[in-house]
Amino acid sequence: MDGTVLVADDDRTIRTVLTQALTRAGCKVHATSSLTTLMRWVEEGRGDLVITDVMMPDGNGIEMIPKISKERPGLPVIVISAQNTIMTAIQATEADAWDYLPKPFDLPDLMKRAGRAMQARRPAPARSAPTGPSPRGDAVDSDLPLVGRTPAMQALYRLIARVMNSDMPVLIVGESGTGKSLIARTLHDLSDRRALPFVVASAEDLASADGASAIMARARGGTVVFDELGDYDEATQARLVRLLDMIGADNGPRVLATSQADLAMRLDNGSLREDLFYRLNGVSMTVPALRERIDDLPLLSEHFLKRASAAGGAPERRLSEEALERVRVYSWPGNLRQLENLMRRLALTGQEPVISASEMETALRNQPAMEPTRPGASAEKLSESVAAHLRRYFDLHGGELPPAGLHSRILREVEAPLIEIALDATSGNQARCADLLGINRNTLRKKILDLDIRVTRRRKLM
Repeated sequence: MDGTVLVADDDRTIRTVLTQALTRAGCKVHATSSLTTLMRWVEEGRGDLVITDVMMPDGNGIEMIPKISKERPGLPVIVISAQNTIMTAIQATEADAWDYLPKPFDLPDLMKRAGRAMQARRPAPARSAPTGPSPRGDAVDSDLPLVGRTPAMQALYRLIARVMNSDMPVLIVGESGTGKSLIARTLHDLSDRRALPFVVASAEDLASADGASAIMARARGGTVVFDELGDYDEATQARLVRLLDMIGADNGPRVLATSQADLAMRLDNGSLREDLFYRLNGVSMTVPALRERIDDLPLLSEHFLKRASAAGGAPERRLSEEALERVRVYSWPGNLRQLENLMRRLALTGQEPVISASEMETALRNQPAMEPTRPGASAEKLSESVAAHLRRYFDLHGGELPPAGLHSRILREVEAPLIEIALDATSGNQARCADLLGINRNTLRKKILDLDIRVTRRRKLM
């Protein structure tokens, strides 16, 4: 690798490391902590590649890219950033940065990218006539937001930024409503293929004899997403393996796949082909469930309330601290989609500027019941926990069946703690408890007597 590299970063350690690595690779290096100095070098005609940080003492490195391009068309710019947000990656792409890497970056990876940039010596492909939405189109602005400050989301941002221009297949897994399709769309819209087609294929699309060829014709050299891989039957999986074998490395589309099913379990029980799994699992991305990123709930709730108010023309509303606490302790089985729908309804139907705890409780009362979760709590669903308990119960009897009357005994064991916890949550108020459980008040009283549940009325401190 030869040529001259201009490095701009206010971190002396990073400047030193990059200077040493690039010099050993055969490059000349000019390093600075100032964007002003960087622009002077560019104007003087120095440099075959620019590597710049975003937040600098005298400006923003991304905002400098259009000036660099105007002064020196074709001079590639690699952006490195410690902000580690997906929006930084998007802004870098929109500014026609040649590449983007989050800090801390992998030095050998950066060197490879720098080598490719020096060899190409050209900006990223133009987006003058995109086939699909632009990088700031539906995928980012009007769909589920890639918003979050939690470590899980930051790790996802870094992974997206690292692989967005790779040709490796990506397997995106996560529960329904977490935003798997958004991740797939974002990977396409941030990549060098963004001006080419983006095609989503389901199991039904592969069912016909010409389904595979039709998908290839639509995708060309763009991106194809095989949606919900866990739903593919054996015959469809076989067709998909043959299709993947047909895709050429040079001019074929990039392959992504999504799944909300437990693919490891399907591999174990033989319902998923190993050859298909390993063809698609080049890079694995796990999209966290909402209950696993509780600290993002205030940011997400505010985002959805603002968007709903803007779309509906209603005054902007906000959550009280007590209402936000109700949001935090609910487990959101429908994830982002469920949260968005609830906030949209609250934004458009409420009268007061502040959403109270009682209004939130009423809204949550109509949501699917699920165990509340706290930070660090298990993400296991109630049904899964009960199933595991019942299997252990049957195993304890060896090859024999448990005593008769199992149904009523199990229901009693589940019903008693449910009512006790509901009574505790409603401070012993039987009317509110019956409403919470969705049963008649007289039915509740009878169950309290039959199950010998002690009721204590108390004032709940808020």
